Amino acid sequence: MKIKTSRFGELQVEKTDIINFQEGILGFEHLKKFFIVDPGDSTLILWLQSIEDEKVAFPMIEPKIFMPNYSISLLPMELQSLDMEGVTDAKVYSILTIPKEVTQMSANLKAPVIINPMKRIGRQIVLQDSKLSVKCEMYRDLKQYIVNFSSDDSKRTTVNEPGSAMGGSEAESAPSTGEPATKPQGPTVEVN
Repeated sequence: MKIKTSRFGELQVEKTDIINFQEGILGFEHLKKFFIVDPGDSTLILWLQSIEDEKVAFPMIEPKIFMPNYSISLLPMELQSLDMEGVTDAKVYSILTIPKEVTQMSANLKAPVIINPMKRIGRQIVLQDSKLSVKCEMYRDLKQYIVNFSSDDSKRTTVNEPGSAMGGSEAESAPSTGEPATKPQGPTVEVN
């Protein structure tokens, strides 16, 4: 199906790319269906785009990128709402606040977006951990990660010719999110 978005124009979205948020996103509880847009740039920022409102898209990122020791613990009821037995297979994202001064960008670590990629169910859950911040300043850590990643030749992809002794390769410009709504599994948007 074709979905119009105010940020990315018209996108082709497969039914398998749609993630159902039964409770919506905090402050946007009326919106239930989203998909993930990967603009394919070096920022590692993805967008959770609403299907029901073309103007609503949340920038988000995997918190482990800038905070490797970030971990979450979910209550049995929360796991059940995502149709999961544990968080090991979940995709965890933090919604970003990106002000005009981009160096002041922050991530909401307290209320991550958690997605069960197999069942295409998502939920934003407010964690009970009082040490987690709703406005974690992370621009410097993200920038450092991108610089280190871009300069590490071992993390770049080279196309292997048939019959090459080399096996699989890592993602070309960023680690794969494994998310069903990003290419090659779903829509990728090129932003010029």
